Amino acid sequence: MLTIDALCKIYPNGTQALEKISLDVDAGEIVALVGGSGCGKTTLLRMISGLEAPTRGHAALDGEVIDAPHPAVGIVFQEARLLPWLTVAQNIAFGLDHLPKDEQDRRVDEALLRVGLAGYGKRWPRELSGGQAQRVSIVRALVTQPKALLLDEPFSALDALTRESLQDHLLALWETHRPTLVLVTHDVEEAVALADRAIVLQPKPGRIFADIPIDLPRPRDRLSPEFAEAKRLVLKALDGSINQPHSHQAGRVQSPAAGGSF
Repeated sequence: MLTIDALCKIYPNGTQALEKISLDVDAGEIVALVGGSGCGKTTLLRMISGLEAPTRGHAALDGEVIDAPHPAVGIVFQEARLLPWLTVAQNIAFGLDHLPKDEQDRRVDEALLRVGLAGYGKRWPRELSGGQAQRVSIVRALVTQPKALLLDEPFSALDALTRESLQDHLLALWETHRPTLVLVTHDVEEAVALADRAIVLQPKPGRIFADIPIDLPRPRDRLSPEFAEAKRLVLKALDGSINQPHSHQAGRVQSPAAGGSF
C-alpha cells in the first residue's frame, strides 16, 4: 500500500504549495490526481517519488518512508526522456543490470512486443515518433516490475488518437503485475478511462477537495451513459474546487453521494 500522511510543502519564499495531503492507495489500485493549474499535482507526485522533500509529513510504500528515489517506485514524465546515446533496447534494459543478460533480453523483447514495437530494439530514440518514444518510456518504467508507478501527464503532448491508444497500452501492461498507479492528468476523460478513483485537488494551497470512486468495468466504454456520468461527477467536483472558497478543514475529503451531488 502507498500511504501519504499529512504532506505539506512550503517553499523558501513562503509559498505553500500543498497543505496536509493524506491519502491511502491500495496495492494494484489506479488513482488519478486532477485539478486546476497550481494545485500542486506534480509537486505531490515528486514528493511521493522521493525526488523532492516535503516540509512536513511523509509518503511511505508498504510502511517504508520514501525520502529518496526508491527502486520499487517507477516514474514516467511528460516527455519520454530516453537516453539518446542508447538504443531502444538499451534504454528499456537500463534498470535491469542485476539480471542475467538472457533475462534482460527476454523482458525487453516481450515489452516491445506488447506495445507494438517488436523489432525496434536496435533503433535510436531519434528515429521514434512521439507516441513510440512514450511507449518505450512506459515499458522502461514497468519492465523492472515496480510496486508503484507514478505518471506525470504522460500523454498530454500527444494527439487524441495516439493518447487513447497509449492509455489502452498502459492498462494492458498494468494487467500483468498490477502495480499501484498514481496518474497526474488535466484530462477528465483520461482519469475516468484509467482510474479506480479520481482525487480532485483544490489550489492555493493544494489540498484534497473530493475523492470520487470510478466503479466501471474494464475495458471501459467511453460512449456509455455510465462513463458520461462519471465524467460529469469529476467535472462538477473540479468546478467546485475552483469556485468554492478555501475551507479551513484542510485536506478534507468529499465523496459524491448517490445521485452525484457533493
